[in-house]
Amino acid sequence: MNNFIFFSLIFFTSFLISETKLIILGSGTPNPDPERYGSGYAIVVNESAYIVDFGPGIVRRISAMSPSWGGKFSSMELKNINIAFLTHIHSDHSGALADLILTPWIMGRSEPLNLYGPKGLKAMSENIIEAYIDDINYRLYGSQPANKLGYTTNVNEIMKDGTIYKDKNIEVIAFKNNHGDFKNSFGFLFITEDKRILLSGDTAVSGNLIKYGKNLDILVHEVFSSETFVNKTKDWQIYHKAHHTSSIDLGKIAKQLNPKKLVLSHILFWGATDESLINDVKENFNGETIVAKDLMIIE
Repeated sequence: MNNFIFFSLIFFTSFLISETKLIILGSGTPNPDPERYGSGYAIVVNESAYIVDFGPGIVRRISAMSPSWGGKFSSMELKNINIAFLTHIHSDHSGALADLILTPWIMGRSEPLNLYGPKGLKAMSENIIEAYIDDINYRLYGSQPANKLGYTTNVNEIMKDGTIYKDKNIEVIAFKNNHGDFKNSFGFLFITEDKRILLSGDTAVSGNLIKYGKNLDILVHEVFSSETFVNKTKDWQIYHKAHHTSSIDLGKIAKQLNPKKLVLSHILFWGATDESLINDVKENFNGETIVAKDLMIIE
């Protein structure tokens, strides 16, 4: 009897403890690397999926993680995707919005897609729906059965730093980062029962990121190679230093924040290798460092 109670408590407790996972959907940049899709991530907790950025190809990456296509996350079935966050409106981060609005609806989503992101996201969403209105009407009123809510969106534009979303699984805090002259650009801090995960968005070295990046389990940060940066022309060097973070500087950031895991993503290699990037980081940070690859699962 006592053994039954003991194992029952273990079984019951397992349902109470969150097991948050980070999935790399796309680790690429505007450069069309066929191995690295546009920027995109999923944070999965308690059978719910929260999408961050939706660069080109991301909807197919989401689907690849679902049981329908050989994956193991039921929350990644497209019909279950109903919330997404956008760091900024650059095409390599937002180019799959039409796919994210329409394809899950075609696959059975019956509620609006909730979107959180910078100013301009509402207009983008509305313009996409207008552009596809003939397709939408055909599906609504033709012979193909379709519901009347799944293609609609609820858009929440971020105006300032702070909590932008909270439910029983997660709290999401947005903060301005430092993406050069691109002012409506954010990073996100996700807080669950068992994890603190910060996604930098596209950013040069940012004091605001340091402010919000304390006590992290996972820091996902964009990066360019310090080694091959010297081969860029002077004008591109000026641009990248203002908009992005070098591998040497990222090591300094990681040393200051000391995350349990540092994930390099949105990587501008310019001919560098994974090993050289990690070596650059290790000049200042000796913690666990991971070079992101598409469809990687990080716990």
